Amino acid sequence: MRSILAVATTLTVLAVPAAAAAKAPPGPDRGLVVAGTSEGAFLSWRLFKREATGHSATGLTGTNFHVFRDGRRIATVTDSTNYLDPGGSATSRYQVAAIGGKRSEPTATSATNHFDLPLRKPADGVTPAGEAYTYAANDMSVADVDGDGQNEYVVKWDPSNSKDVSQIGYTGPVYVDTYELDGTLRHRIDLGVNIRAGAHYTQFLVYDFDGDGRAEIMMKTAPGTRTVRNGQSRFITLPRADTARGYRNTDDYRLSAAGYHEHLVAMFRGWATHPEVVAGRWPATVDAALGLTPAGRSAEELADYFIDVYAPARSARNVLRTFQGFIVDGPEYLTVFEGATGRELETVPYKPGRHDDGLMWGDYAMPRIEPANRVDRFLAGVAYLDGRHPSAVFARGYYTRSTLVAYRWNGRHLVENWYVDSGWVPMANPFNDSPHGRDGTDPVFGKLTTQGFHSLSAADVDGDGRQEIVYGAATIDDDGRLLYSSTGVLPEGSAAPGQRVRLGHGDAMHVTDIDPDRPGLEIFTVHENGTSAPYGMAMRDAQTGEVLFGSYSGRDTGRGMIGDVLPDVPGIESWASMPGGSEALGLHTAQGQVLPGAIPGTNQSIRWSPDLTTQIVNGAGDVTPTIDDWQRGTVLTAEGTRTNNGTKGNPSLVADILGDWREELLVRTTDSTAVRIYLSTAPTSHKLYTLMDDRQYRVEVARQQTTYNQPSYPSFYLAADTGWSRVPLR
Repeated sequence: MRSILAVATTLTVLAVPAAAAAKAPPGPDRGLVVAGTSEGAFLSWRLFKREATGHSATGLTGTNFHVFRDGRRIATVTDSTNYLDPGGSATSRYQVAAIGGKRSEPTATSATNHFDLPLRKPADGVTPAGEAYTYAANDMSVADVDGDGQNEYVVKWDPSNSKDVSQIGYTGPVYVDTYELDGTLRHRIDLGVNIRAGAHYTQFLVYDFDGDGRAEIMMKTAPGTRTVRNGQSRFITLPRADTARGYRNTDDYRLSAAGYHEHLVAMFRGWATHPEVVAGRWPATVDAALGLTPAGRSAEELADYFIDVYAPARSARNVLRTFQGFIVDGPEYLTVFEGATGRELETVPYKPGRHDDGLMWGDYAMPRIEPANRVDRFLAGVAYLDGRHPSAVFARGYYTRSTLVAYRWNGRHLVENWYVDSGWVPMANPFNDSPHGRDGTDPVFGKLTTQGFHSLSAADVDGDGRQEIVYGAATIDDDGRLLYSSTGVLPEGSAAPGQRVRLGHGDAMHVTDIDPDRPGLEIFTVHENGTSAPYGMAMRDAQTGEVLFGSYSGRDTGRGMIGDVLPDVPGIESWASMPGGSEALGLHTAQGQVLPGAIPGTNQSIRWSPDLTTQIVNGAGDVTPTIDDWQRGTVLTAEGTRTNNGTKGNPSLVADILGDWREELLVRTTDSTAVRIYLSTAPTSHKLYTLMDDRQYRVEVARQQTTYNQPSYPSFYLAADTGWSRVPLR
C-alpha cells in the first residue's frame, strides 16, 4: 500500500485514502477523509449514485454504512455520509463499509482540514527578448488515469509572463503535469515554444473518452510539444504531410518585432491575389484599403506606414512596432495523450486551422488593431452527445467566425461527430470595419457569430437524454444542428432602440436548474457589448433560449454568478457586477425580483456548507483566499495559498473530489510547491451521492479550467430547499 507523503515539516497533513499499488483496494474507493476537530474525529465519505434507491425528507435513501475505528465497528450511519466520533485518538484508524459490503482502506486521523499535494515546479526561464520568468501552478483537472479507482491530479503550469491573447510579448512554455495524490509525478507534457501561455490558448480535457477505465488527455499542440517521463522526453509525431513540407519539432514560429514587419511586407506583396480582393469584396490595393492616394507605394513602405501612422491613428493602444511573441503561422495540432504515461496516442491537424494572422477574423478591422487575437480564442468541453459516450468538443473563435468540432475517441483514432462553422463575417475593408454582431456567411450557423463566451457548457437542455452544447448566447443540439441563437430588443437609451439584435458575447455563464418552479434548466449570462447589448444580464430558458428576465446596463457587464445565498428565498439567486455598480444588476430571485443592497462576490462559488447553500471564494492576486457565506461571513481562510488568473481570483479547482457531496477547494501554496486541498468538516444531515456521479456535473468539472473558469453545476436543482423526490436516481 502506497502511503501519503507529508512534505511541509511544520504542517500536519490530513489523512487521505492510500492509493492501490500491487493489488486492488478491498472495496470501492469511498474517498474517506478523517479530520480532527474540537469535537472529535470528523469522517466524510462517498455515496455512489447506483447505491441510492429512494428519497426522504432530508436526502436520499438506500445504502447505509458501518463505521469502524481500529477494526471495531462503532456506528451505523443511515441519514448522511458523515460521522463525528468523539472517542477516537490521534492514532485511530478508520474504515467505512456499505452494510454487507467490503471495508474501505484504513485511514488515519489528522488535526487539520486540509492536506498538500506536493508539486515539482518547473525551472525559471528567459525569453528571446532577455526577460526572466518564473512558474506558478495554475488550473487543474482530476480523473483516474491508470484505472486503479482513484483520481490523479493534472496541473497546468503558467509562466509569470503569461499573456491575454490581446497582449504583446513573449511567454514561457506551458507545462501540464499529472500527479498521484502523494506527489508522485507520472509525467510532464511540455507544450513547447509554439504554444503561447495564457488563459485562451490551452484548454486541456482529462476524461475517460473510450470507456476503458483510464482517462486520456486532449489538448491543442504544435511542433515542439513533447512528453517528459522518467528523465526521457519524446516529441509528438508530426503528420507525414507536414514532415514532407519540411516542418520539424525543432521549429520556432514565435514572431520577433522585426519578424512581424516582414510578415506584413509579405501580406501586402500578396494583396492582389487574396481571394477577397480577387472577388472584389475588398479594396484592390493596400493603398486604397488604408485610404492612401495615389497608389504605388512598395510593400515595405506600406508596412512602415501601417505600423507607424495608420495603426496609431486608429487607437493610441496600437503599438505594433513592438508586436512580438505571437505565433501566427506554422502547424497546429490536436493530440490525444495516454493519461497514465503521457504517451502520444494520436495527433491530427487542429480543425479549423488559423487560416491567417487574424485578417479574415476581424483582428485588423476594429480601432484596436490586435493581430492574432480573435483567431486564437479557444474553448473546449466534454459532452455525452449520444447520451451514452463522451465526446470532446473544441471551439475556435467567438467574436466573428465561430467554429466547433466534436470528436469521439475510439481507443485508436479520433472520429469526427460533427463540425459547425459560421463562416467568415463579410467585411468591406479588413482594415476599417465593424464585424461584431453581423452574420457569418453560413446560412444557418452564421447566427453564431458574437454569441460565444469565454466558456461553454454541456447540458441536456431539451430532456432527451443527450447533452447539447450551450455556446454562450446560442445552443448547438446534440447532433450538431443549431438549436437556437438568442436575441433581444434594444431598449430606449441604447445604440438603436427597437432593433432586435443578438444577446451577444459575455464573460460569465451558468447552466443548471435555477428555478425549481419552472420545468427544465435555465441559463444565466452577463454581456459586455454596452449600448449594443439588449441586456447586461439575462436569465434564459435553456431549451428555447427565450429570455425570462434581464436588465439593460449600457456598459460592459463583466462578472456574474448564481448561488443559493439566501436560503429563505425560494430558488437560486443570481447577480452581476460592473464598474460603478448598478442596483438593476444586483441580487435577483430565481423569478427575477430585484433584492436591493450589496451583492456577493463573482469570482467562484463553492458548495461548502452543510445546509446546501452556496458560498463564494474571494481573494485575487496577493490576497489570501477565503470562503465566505453571504449571511454568516467568512467560514474559511486559506492561509498560505493564492488563487490564479489575476483579478478573476480562480482557485486551481473547485470540485467534489473526496468525502461527501460537498466540494473541495484546491488552491496553490504561495510558492507553488504544493496544491492545498481543503474540505468542509461541518457535519451535514443531508444524504446525497457524490456530485461526480451526475453526468452534467462531471463534464462541467472537466471543462472548469477552460479560459474564464466557471463553476460546475449538476443537472438538477440543488439548494437549501431541494425537493429530494426530484433528485434523479438513474
